[in-house]
Amino acid sequence: MDELLGRYLDGLAPEHDDVQAEMADYADREGFPHVGPAAGGTLRVLARLTDADRVFEFGSGFGYSATWWARGMNAGEIILTEHDRDELDMAYDWLSEGGYAPEFDYQVGDALELVGEYEGPFDCVLIDHEKERYVDGFHEVADKVAVGGVVVADNVVQGPADFETLVEYAEGEGVPDDASAATRGIAAYLDAVRAAPDFETTVLPVGSGLTVSVRTGE
Repeated sequence: MDELLGRYLDGLAPEHDDVQAEMADYADREGFPHVGPAAGGTLRVLARLTDADRVFEFGSGFGYSATWWARGMNAGEIILTEHDRDELDMAYDWLSEGGYAPEFDYQVGDALELVGEYEGPFDCVLIDHEKERYVDGFHEVADKVAVGGVVVADNVVQGPADFETLVEYAEGEGVPDDASAATRGIAAYLDAVRAAPDFETTVLPVGSGLTVSVRTGE
């Protein structure tokens, strides 16, 4: 069922534009992780649903996820953060080719520090940096999310975290002390967003698994 579901969702995913196709080919050749078109299409739809004008990314890699936000926006700004300058330079080159509507703000450094330099509100936020720091990212940005805006986190089903342990966590088991830092980080993030009184959260099994947390109040 898992394999069939993946094939089904991939088959229904939106087509890449020319720049995204180049980026995906590069990622496949180099083994570079990226959200893929099924999850990317979800980002595009969320940008449209929120009428997004400002997007902040915790961890942008070489800019692939930013292209999907951009395809759902008519204008505005996307803030990319990445500690690896070479990756952010690649993002600049590709995004400059794409002719996308929003402007891009490229920031090298620690996203948890960089987000403090920006005032809200953000309409959409992507959390896709070190898994053990996801919860810190949420706490840093939560008050800056617009009511009706969304916080999306990647890799909550597949990735460095142990999914069997996360299934047991979801069923009410505790996360063992010897679980990996990534596994404990994803569980801590899920605890935080599910407990946040001003957010409603769901999990979508697209790509490597996304949580979508919508801000419902102040």
